[in-house]
Amino acid sequence: MNLFIIFLVSGVLLIGAEIFAPGAVLGILGSLLLVAAAITGFIEFGPAGGAYALLGIITMSVVGIILWMKFFPGSIMGKKIIVANDLSTSKSAPDFSNLVGQEGLTASELRPAGFAAINGKRIDVVTQGEMLSKDERVRVIKVEGSRVIVQSVNKSS
Repeated sequence: MNLFIIFLVSGVLLIGAEIFAPGAVLGILGSLLLVAAAITGFIEFGPAGGAYALLGIITMSVVGIILWMKFFPGSIMGKKIIVANDLSTSKSAPDFSNLVGQEGLTASELRPAGFAAINGKRIDVVTQGEMLSKDERVRVIKVEGSRVIVQSVNKSS
């Protein structure tokens, strides 16, 4: 009887401790201890008592999982662990398509990537392989998503 209680309580505690040490090790050990508790229930209580013990373990596991899923996300611990933001509320990359044809100055050396000041804003830019020095005039020739491609004004004229 004592071994059954030890396996049962230890299994439940290890499964509960899984939240503090993720990686499935404690959860798997807890599950194995619950299986050991079910086997011990059959040994200690006979076939009928073991069946009741197994039914109790399964029922309590299902009820525990349902209660966990219902109440844990709203708890203080759940709010600290669960990510609340989803991608539907996040902002996408800025639209730089209005910069095509605009001119500015390189704010750093472009080797071939760096920064340029265009319309008073510091923007991450890239050249088509050429190296440009700081404070050189550049023109935006193409925008691909959030990638702003520039070239030297001296080269384009």
